[in-house]
Amino acid sequence: MSLTAPPRTAPAARAGRREWTALGVLMLPLLLVSMDVSVLYFAIPSIAADLRPGATQQLWILDVYGFVLAGLLVTMGALGDRVGRLKLLLFGAALFGAASVAAAYAHGAGALIGARALLGVAGACLMPSTLALIRTLFRDPAQRAKAVTLWTTVMAGGISLGPVVSGALLEHFWWGSVFLINLPAMALLLVLAPVLLAESRGETGGGRFDVLSALLSLGALLPVIHGIKELAKGGWDPVPAAGIVVGVLLGGVFVRRQARLDHPVVDLRLFRTPAYGGSLLANLLAMAATVGFAVFLTQYLQSVLGQSPFEAALWSLVPAAGVMVAAPLAAALARRVDRAHVMGGGFLVSAGGFGWLVTVDRATPFWVVLAGSAVYAAGLVSAMTLANELALGAAPPERAGAAAAVLESGSELGGALGMAVLGSVGAAVYTAAMPPSAPAAARETLGGALEAAPSVVDAARSAFVEAMSGAALGAAVLMLLAAALSWALLRRRA
Repeated sequence: MSLTAPPRTAPAARAGRREWTALGVLMLPLLLVSMDVSVLYFAIPSIAADLRPGATQQLWILDVYGFVLAGLLVTMGALGDRVGRLKLLLFGAALFGAASVAAAYAHGAGALIGARALLGVAGACLMPSTLALIRTLFRDPAQRAKAVTLWTTVMAGGISLGPVVSGALLEHFWWGSVFLINLPAMALLLVLAPVLLAESRGETGGGRFDVLSALLSLGALLPVIHGIKELAKGGWDPVPAAGIVVGVLLGGVFVRRQARLDHPVVDLRLFRTPAYGGSLLANLLAMAATVGFAVFLTQYLQSVLGQSPFEAALWSLVPAAGVMVAAPLAAALARRVDRAHVMGGGFLVSAGGFGWLVTVDRATPFWVVLAGSAVYAAGLVSAMTLANELALGAAPPERAGAAAAVLESGSELGGALGMAVLGSVGAAVYTAAMPPSAPAAARETLGGALEAAPSVVDAARSAFVEAMSGAALGAAVLMLLAAALSWALLRRRA
């Protein structure tokens, strides 16, 4: 009988000052990429007055960035695993800077749409690279949890900060300034990243990159996300519905192709890992509740309470205070308690916050709405942070880029689904609450009622608050489902 003790697994090397400084540098592109999703909310009237785009062009100016970003995330994440994540990060930073200049000085609507599309390409290079590099920078699970907490908070904060920054800039400068603020951060990234970050790539670096798979992933994601958003905004339309069907079919072809390739763009075995697949599903539900309800909250602040867009953007930052406190606490608690329980508890807290907002009516004080929003945001982002960290830790380091990209694509899809599902619930409640004698436009949307008679406007605002309560109830149900899935799929998952 051998008396030799079994070998012990060496503890993961802990990150030092250099790695934490590198993390701070990585947060720069993440903040700006997430801000660019919402940075045009205030700038579009100035752009419309200057460039005079048509109605369709104006929609594409707003939406093309998000569509291209979502469609290319999987491709760029897998490409970074092969050619090098640092290389892709630097390329993305250079392209983001160049596209920002092109957008700022665009002389026509078509040029601005093209520049925004290039920004989406650059963003798709940057986002999965930042999360994948965190996977390689922080080997220690406790430190990686803190880093992913910061990553999630910065991403969520950037989307909220975009309208505030653009509103402040437009008070003093022309609309192109909302793009030029990207340049100093990208220049700093190009200078510091090669000094602080080592190149990393997966073991598949020698594998041939499958261009057809990249095209299939783009062809699957883009029409699905675009179609869901169009149906959520305009109701039933056979064209976006057909786009969704085409996207789902192409997605099936994409999955079959990945199963047959020696070097797939997405390793399907990841989805059979409960820690990754369960986290991906929880994250999708969380984004569905976040984005789906944010549409109602934004309109409530402006069209019901009468706040200016800039004032509404500032008030919308208040719930972030709860996130700043809750997310680090959840990460610390997950080191002592099964993270499935912490995630499930976070989703339950979020469900409680949404439940609080179900009770809102026209007489409810504003601070009650803010408090309920802070509660749901704190619980939701805390759970999302743990889901991101668990999914990233479950993915092998050589697949970190593709794993991060699929996680972010799931978030984009969840946001689109949230707009469709909660938007449909709110629209049904609004229509039912409006008096039958109201004009047809007023019975469809609150915006269509604002130019009607004062009695109709008052009725429409009351109906919209009821619709927001209905959407909050739907979001609470999603959070309860996410809590149940977390407990069922993620218990005892390291």
